[in-house]
Amino acid sequence: MYVKVTAKRQVTFPARVLDAIGAKPGDSLELLEGPEGYLLKVRAIDRSRLAPLKGKLRRGKGTFDLESFRARPHGRTLRD
Repeated sequence: MYVKVTAKRQVTFPARVLDAIGAKPGDSLELLEGPEGYLLKVRAIDRSRLAPLKGKLRRGKGTFDLESFRARPHGRTLRD
């Protein structure tokens, strides 16, 4: 099976491949390098790690400055 790399260096995997590895919208895919090539693994978002953000982000309240957020000290659950 082949996938094409676009000019923006993006690829689209066939739905049956994503279904087979259990990938869902919003999941991240991790490429692990091994002796025989790369292994593709699904890394689902651990929503429990997002709990400390509840109530801090509100819709329609301007923009969110990610760099500023990263520069401020936070609990380890938000940094890892």
